[in-house]
Parts: sequence; structure tokens; C-alpha cells
Amino acid sequence: MERLEDLPRDEPVGELPPQDWLDAAETKAVMQALSAQGASPRFVGGCVRDALARRPVTDVDIATPDAPERVMELLADAGLRAIPTGIEHGTVTAVVNGKSFEITTLRRDVETDGRHAKVQFTDDWIADASRRDFTINALSCRADRQVYDPFGGIADLADGRIVFVGDAMKRIDEDVLRLLRYFRFFAHFGLPPADISAINACRSRAGRLSELSGERIAAELMKLLAAADPLPALVLMQGNGVLAELLPDAADLGRVRALTFLESRGVRRPGIAVDPLRRLAALLKPDAEHAAAVAGRLRLSNAQTERLIALAAPEILPDRKMEPPQQRRLLYQLGAERFRDLTLLSWAHVRADEGYPPSGDNARWMAMLDLIDDWAIPDFPVRGDDVLALGVPAGPEVGRRLDAVRAWWEEQDFRPDRAELLERLKGS
Repeated sequence: MERLEDLPRDEPVGELPPQDWLDAAETKAVMQALSAQGASPRFVGGCVRDALARRPVTDVDIATPDAPERVMELLADAGLRAIPTGIEHGTVTAVVNGKSFEITTLRRDVETDGRHAKVQFTDDWIADASRRDFTINALSCRADRQVYDPFGGIADLADGRIVFVGDAMKRIDEDVLRLLRYFRFFAHFGLPPADISAINACRSRAGRLSELSGERIAAELMKLLAAADPLPALVLMQGNGVLAELLPDAADLGRVRALTFLESRGVRRPGIAVDPLRRLAALLKPDAEHAAAVAGRLRLSNAQTERLIALAAPEILPDRKMEPPQQRRLLYQLGAERFRDLTLLSWAHVRADEGYPPSGDNARWMAMLDLIDDWAIPDFPVRGDDVLALGVPAGPEVGRRLDAVRAWWEEQDFRPDRAELLERLKGS
């Protein structure tokens, strides 16, 4: 039986330090509008969590006891733009000077099916906090910066504990996506050891991931892979049967470890940053059909699919043993972005396979990345019109001659100028 002192309380536990986002004119305008008739709205979830963790706040979410129709009226009365983005579920979006604020009426769950919940509006802050996934996401804060923490989320945040609100099994059964969200938040905020009850629940429900749409899985997976170091979370996922449900036959954690090091600490070069899709490619086995199947399961866009296949199963990989002319030719053929991606992936693969690099090895890889900035990719100086001017009739022969001369130009390390290429065309 729970003791009275153990029950969650709707009382402030402290004060948030001054925040630029909270003191911004746009934020104040929305909060003043929502409280004009006596309601007490609060900031909820990620903005409070990230402020306490001293991380950048990007999205400002607000909760209020007022019904969504009333929220629309209050915003309109204040001359603020209101969009009924999910009014049937209690969500309205306010837009002020181009900044968006998602405002949701307090809710309690009436019925859940693992994907969607039927909700009932309420004015009970504890009931609303109780339906959230993790203690660190159940925080709220008033406009005067008074913080509410009904489930000990502040202590969990400080200690790197990702803990479900209430029973972990029940939380996942309400929405299976929470299983992936656990590992995503562990990647961004967690520290080992992982919460035992959370891990046991995730392991026991891993088979239900097939119930989720590819889009929802992809969104969580990409956010996880965007963490500064996703490896501890990926190791947990692999050890508890979760990763195999998402990416069968794909778990090259050694290459991800090496790539993460290169992106975050090993390489200090322009254009080198955390890239979730590149990290996903590092996880996959080098097989185009497999990469295409993963892209299809995740419902990636055409551009994402093309890039994933090109990175996971390239026809040729940059190699630190290549001579400079070979490197320039490959850079010309691939373009700067793909050359950079494949160089990092190739380097990560070598580090994962060979361990400690031999003397001078890192410098050779660095030189390949420097080539992207140091060498201006040239434009091929002849065109189809130049072939036609030689009397060649329009058709496939024009392309064949251009391709032959272009290949020769590349073999000559791009040195021949337009005049030499035109002369070469005549004899092709």
C-alpha cells in the first residue's frame, strides 16, 4: 500500500534558472493570452527537461486545463494566430512572429490499444503527468519559473536514469513506440546501468515493434542515431533483442563506434558532423538489396533511400592507399558530400577491423578529407554541341564520344584544357 507521502503531489519543488526562451516576447504573449481568464498554463515536457539539463531548447510545449475550443478563443482575443492542429485530441498551435507553440489541454487516458489512446480532458495536472512516458518528461513549469516534479524526474535527470512513469510494462502496452523512445532518451540523457524494470519491459515487448508504422520507427531511430554517442543505447538494444527486430542481420556496432569517434572527436574538419543516416549505413551489411529493404521498412523518402543504398553498398570505397590522382578522380565522380561520407565510412570500417592504426595512417585519411576543401572540382569543358559541330549526328554517338573523352581527361588527372579535349574529340 502506498503511503501518503509517496503519492505524487502537485506542488512546486524549485525554480528554473532564467531562460531566454521563457522570457522571449513571443512566449510571454502566448502565456498571457492563455492565463487571461484565470487559467494557469505551464510549460511541459522537453523544454523544461532540456532547460534543467542545460541543453538548447528548440520546442516550447504548453499545457492548460482549458478545453481546446477555449484555447482558440483566448488566442484569438489576444490577436494571436491559432491553428487547430489536433483539436480533437486537445492540441492547438499558436504562432507568434514565426515561432510555434504547441498547446495541449490536460488529458487522462480512457482507453489505449498500443498505438492510439482515447483521452478525456481534465483539469488534473497529476493525471496528465501520469500518462507521460518517463519521469524526466513529466516535469512542468509555470511562467514564473516554478517547477513541478511529481515523479522525481529532476533526480533521475541528474543521475542519468531513464525511468518509466509508473509500471514500465503498462506504459509500453499503452503505446509500443515508448519502447523505442526509451532507448532514444537513454542515448541522449542516460548513464549506465540501465533501469532494470525498463529493460525487462522492453525485452519482453520487443516483438510488438512490428505493430508500428515505418515512419514512427524511422523518426525514433534517427533521433537516437543523432545522439552524441548512440553506442551505449545500441548495445542495450542488441543485447535485449530490440535491434534485431528493427534491423535483422544488421548490427555492425564496431563500425558505428569508430564512425562516432571520427564524427565527434577524431576529425576537426568543415562538413564533419553527426549524421544519423550515415550512422544507419554503418550499421548495415554492405548489400544493396538489404539496404533497400531497410529503407522500405522505414518508409524513407526516395532521396534518403538512394543515399542509404549508395553509402551502405558503394561500388567503390575511398582508400587511404589510393594515390592522389585516384583520389581526385573518385572525388570528381562522387561529388564532395558522398566522397566525404564514404571516406568516413571506409575509415571507420578499417579502424573497426584493424584496431590501432599504423604510423601515418590517420594522416593519409585526413589528407583525403582535406582534398574536399583544397581541390576545386573542375567542370568538364566540352559539351554535346562541340561533338555536333564535328558533324556527328544527334543520337547515342554524341554521348559515347563525350564519355570517352571525359574518361581520358580523368585519366590525365584533369590537366588537358578545352583545346586539347576538342582535338581529342576529333580523333575519337
